[in-house]
Amino acid sequence: MSKFTNGPNDLTIKEISERLRKGEITSTELTETAIKRIEEIDSKIKAFITPTFEVAREQAKRADEMIKKGSNKSPLCGIPYNLKDVFCTAGIKTTAASKILENFIPLYNATVYEKLMEAGAVLLGKVNTDEFTMGSSTENSAFGPTKNPWDLTRVPGGSSGGSAAAVAAGMGFFSLGTDTGGSIRQPSSFCSTVGLKPTYGLVSRYGVIPYASSFDTIGPITSSVEDLALVLSEIAGLDVKDSNTAGSITKDYTKNLNKNIKGIRIGLPEEFFADGLEKEVKEIIDQAIKVLEKLGAKVEKMSLPMTKYAIAAYYVIAKAEASSNLMRYDGIHYGRNKDTRQRRAGKIQGYKPTKNLTELYFQNRTEGFGDEAKRSIMLGTYTLSSGYYDAYYLKAAKVRTLIKREYEEAFKKYDLLLTPVSPFSAFKIGEKKEDPLQMYLSDVMTVPINPAGVPAMSVPAGFTKNGLPVGMQIIGPHHGEEKIIQLANAFEKKTGWQDKKPSLNNES
Repeated sequence: MSKFTNGPNDLTIKEISERLRKGEITSTELTETAIKRIEEIDSKIKAFITPTFEVAREQAKRADEMIKKGSNKSPLCGIPYNLKDVFCTAGIKTTAASKILENFIPLYNATVYEKLMEAGAVLLGKVNTDEFTMGSSTENSAFGPTKNPWDLTRVPGGSSGGSAAAVAAGMGFFSLGTDTGGSIRQPSSFCSTVGLKPTYGLVSRYGVIPYASSFDTIGPITSSVEDLALVLSEIAGLDVKDSNTAGSITKDYTKNLNKNIKGIRIGLPEEFFADGLEKEVKEIIDQAIKVLEKLGAKVEKMSLPMTKYAIAAYYVIAKAEASSNLMRYDGIHYGRNKDTRQRRAGKIQGYKPTKNLTELYFQNRTEGFGDEAKRSIMLGTYTLSSGYYDAYYLKAAKVRTLIKREYEEAFKKYDLLLTPVSPFSAFKIGEKKEDPLQMYLSDVMTVPINPAGVPAMSVPAGFTKNGLPVGMQIIGPHHGEEKIIQLANAFEKKTGWQDKKPSLNNES
């Protein structure tokens, strides 16, 4: 089709939704355009684990019928999107990018997927992630790494790297990701997309494979702030299946989009601008701050002293919760069972069945889990073990409380906080993979937000001299998404960074 130049993301969700309502284009046509785009370029990006093109065609047909009848008023009706491969989808493989779940087909749907189906959105496929969302680069996937559309030799970030890369490359209008310590915001920064980690409990986690349950949040990745507000309005709200969801009624997160930001008080935590921040990244964020000041925001330096303890406390708690969550994947409750596979395959020369359950568990987990998942199990089990629980886990939990209180105090004085998303732009594939500590430190500016439970957004703020995206992080108080969206939209309209798209000409 010739209606789009660089894929369907030439237009925003609002623009394409209006065209769908006017009959200028059908969802079926739009979906076929998106499918063609994926078929043409995903061999370079490798964002998709499981394309769902036939499902998409069926959903697009239903969307066209609803639009024609006027029975569905959602702005997402007929809009193609994708899901990070940790959202359960009945009848569709959900792998968590792990060998242990490579053939797992759920019998039920995640709540957010149900909501998107009700809205009439069209699922293009399940996209890549670090295994069980444990990583910062989408290199820890059993199905291979995803590449950054801006530079195919570099990572897209993680763990929602497949989601961010797909949206940046025009393979769908939006994607849902998960954020445990920065896994929506960091890839959004690396790929020049807009990504939101909502307030903990704003979006249901039911049916989403967990990493660390007390940190995990579900959020959208889009090409613009307005698109993000539209998606958030559809997926947020109370879910009786998730006791952590907020009891408030669902909001329209688009209502503050066109408000000016004059008088908004913004704090700049000095801990996020300290040593380790790349010069170019700092210069880009400094320029972004000047733009906001010209728009009328009041910007002031401040301090969050507990930030220096956030990484240590986060990883103690996160790995402890991960080890508990991964316990179910043993080849018996969930996951592949080598004994069963061998029996189904018939007699195989040299095969010996396991002698007992312990040997079976060890065999299934050794083959099924990747290095980062194994590392999480060992670290988490260690910190929860007798003699170390008080020294590590309990102490980390106390630090978490102090971090939460510190943010609560900060928001008594400031409407929002502003920081870089990452101390650097996207790094080379393989550059940090062999050094887990360096990989963990790549989340140093996003991790503190999760223990605090507050919302934060990455919005495109500019590009380095070699053309790599840099994101700006806007942090708000609990349920402060509307104020974040207001500021981000004003900045986006003034700068237009979101309109710049990758050429996909650079080869790895």
